[in-house]
Amino acid sequence: MKITLVKKILADGSPCKKCGDVLQKLEESGHMSRIDEVLVADEREPNSAGLQLAKDLNVHRAPFFVVEKEGQDPEVHTVYLKFVKDVLEQSTSASDEALEIMNDNPDLDFI
Repeated sequence: MKITLVKKILADGSPCKKCGDVLQKLEESGHMSRIDEVLVADEREPNSAGLQLAKDLNVHRAPFFVVEKEGQDPEVHTVYLKFVKDVLEQSTSASDEALEIMNDNPDLDFI
């Protein structure tokens, strides 16, 4: 299994805040060692490896993870806690997952 993390650099050269948060969580949890490759989607560089991969996989959010397993199509994960639960097999609470989804999608609202 190969895991690729794609993080984003904004057009003004600053790092994506959410990407920084995810990197910090990966480091603090010790999961960064499970990441095989980190690509940068640099808005200032249209041909950057991360932007090309995002385009190829039709991903419009950062950060995201691509999980490649031999003989299978790549899996794309855009929700960090769900990625941890589903791929790294760590337990997360449903409320933490819902909160992350709500934070990532301000247009959503509770019913």
